[in-house]
Amino acid sequence: MPTFALTMHSKEEKLAAFGRLLDVMDDLREKCPWDRKQTYESLRPNTIEETFELCDALLKHDEKNICKELGDVLLHVVFYAKIGSEGESFDIADACNKLCVKLIFRHPHVYGDAVAKTAGDVVENWEKIKQREKDGNKTVLSGVPDALPSLIKAYRIQDKARNVGFDWDKKEDVWAKVHEELGELEAELRLEDNREKQTAELGDFLFSVINAARLYHLNPDNALEHTNQKFIRRFNYVEQKAKEMGLQLQQMTLAQMDELWNEAKRTEGRNG
Repeated sequence: MPTFALTMHSKEEKLAAFGRLLDVMDDLREKCPWDRKQTYESLRPNTIEETFELCDALLKHDEKNICKELGDVLLHVVFYAKIGSEGESFDIADACNKLCVKLIFRHPHVYGDAVAKTAGDVVENWEKIKQREKDGNKTVLSGVPDALPSLIKAYRIQDKARNVGFDWDKKEDVWAKVHEELGELEAELRLEDNREKQTAELGDFLFSVINAARLYHLNPDNALEHTNQKFIRRFNYVEQKAKEMGLQLQQMTLAQMDELWNEAKRTEGRNG
């Protein structure tokens, strides 16, 4: 259920709203000292922050904040296009038109004669079309951005490899690899004399776990973030209860903290 009042707008109203945003962007770029001095490079860190804030709202299904954060991300899209237009390189219309051309070309089951009955068929066709678009210097994995967080990058490169047939025959087979990598990691950690090798084995193990998640259609980034938030809730509970007892965490034994931790788990169970 929506958490805020939803207004349905006509196509004309949507176009008018977008035009208003472009007008505001023109005004800010001309009249605001801060906006006037921004460049691609100076805006980039803010763009990353806004993107993560949107991702946080999406994960929480917070529709009010999803709406707000979409606006913030859209501001950056319009801002970059404005800078591009000032250099006479491109403008927002170029960006929109290029996107439309790409979407139409990559959806032949909508705009052409191709057939795609499932979402999986669409993804498979999408990857084949992308491969045909690439020149001889591009590879299967070249479309994965270097700047992606490592966990997400691992998932994406595994998925890219899957699209050309490099994958397990049966998803259950991945568990043997997970156990193999865990064994190799444990063996290296027992030696305690080669940090580089231990780090490499840890990476192999994590990569295999992410691969298992992919094969079982689970998003490892979302899963880890849910666990992060769960840990934060429970640890905050422990800290708050310690304060109520007149104690600092450093003064408590592990057994005392475990008792409060388990109390936090029971409280969550009653509330949810």
